[in-house]
Amino acid sequence: MPSYLNALGVVCALGAGKQAVADALFAGDSSGMRAEDGWVSGRQLTVGAVHAELPAMPAGFEAMHSRNNQLLLAAALQIEPELRAAIERYGTTRVGLVLGTSTSGIREAGEHIARYVQDGELPCEYSYAQQEMAAPATFLADWLGLAGPVYCQSTACTSGARALLSAHRLLQQGTCDAVICGGVDSLCRLTLNGFSSLEAVAAEPCNPFSANRNGINIGEAAALFLMSREHAPIAFLGGGASSDAHHISAPHPDGLGALGAMQKALSNAGLAPEQIDYLNLHGTATRHNDSMESAAVHSLFPAGVACSSSKPMTGHTLGAAGALEAAFCWLTLSEHNPDALLPPHLWDEHPDPLLQPLQLTRPGERLQRQQGRHLMSNSFAFGGNNIALILGDAP
Repeated sequence: MPSYLNALGVVCALGAGKQAVADALFAGDSSGMRAEDGWVSGRQLTVGAVHAELPAMPAGFEAMHSRNNQLLLAAALQIEPELRAAIERYGTTRVGLVLGTSTSGIREAGEHIARYVQDGELPCEYSYAQQEMAAPATFLADWLGLAGPVYCQSTACTSGARALLSAHRLLQQGTCDAVICGGVDSLCRLTLNGFSSLEAVAAEPCNPFSANRNGINIGEAAALFLMSREHAPIAFLGGGASSDAHHISAPHPDGLGALGAMQKALSNAGLAPEQIDYLNLHGTATRHNDSMESAAVHSLFPAGVACSSSKPMTGHTLGAAGALEAAFCWLTLSEHNPDALLPPHLWDEHPDPLLQPLQLTRPGERLQRQQGRHLMSNSFAFGGNNIALILGDAP
């Protein structure tokens, strides 16, 4: 049985709000990706920062201040009427909240600890609770007055996708009547330096599936859905998860876990591979990820499927990525995309001969079907943690 995605709030390097993000996405606008100093000592890196003005914390919530929570609030304010209406309709105990994150408030914590090293004492605004993974969910639940299930999931780069899958399950098992779900992550020195130490960060714009790919760009974003059993034009049809546990950071080279997640998603949604009209690739532009993902996709879709990585336009938003890229699928199906355009794949068009060929979308390419459309989104993470989600026109 499907769940329905009744509302979407989104902010990322492409812009803030559904129409602004959709316009930039389908135009292939990568202008939000900019080279910046200061994140990693001695290096200038391309990052996908949010340049929109972020809201101040609401009165009474100043102690919960973090950039993560500001990003989350920016997305929530876009759909606050829908969120408040759902809470009024179903009651505070029947509306859940599930978020994915990997940074939480560690950006501010890192700055405060640096001041401790310099000055010998922590600033008065330091709060350990703000770097706990549950902090974004706690803030949003308190602001909305929720009393249902409230939690964050942190499974690295699948966190946002897993939040949507968990929300779907809460609805299907009858625990909730509506679930606010999505992902949020902010740029911070900890993650940029961590990925840099793994030699996984490119200084130049990322180049997924190219022979010249040289690693990821990191971005920040928030994407927030209202999911319920109440009929809406766009449905969450199903998802699949796997954990191949091949290596602490590298995926299985043959993409077995990725393939398993996609197969489970199809089974969960009651679909065959040939019914998928578009696939949003995880597409990080690292050597290992692109190699295994192209193998898995080619195995499942031997006849090809229109696909692209949106990360050259947003950066890899880590804990928010799975929710953000599900949002791009939602926008592709929505009234905000009247020409039925597909997100284009931005790269140098130099395919790697060692990779299985993919049907990468070009600017201006459109969905072929007018109705009954099905879109898949892949998210893969450290530890072989894999998720595939399927959204589509409501049956």
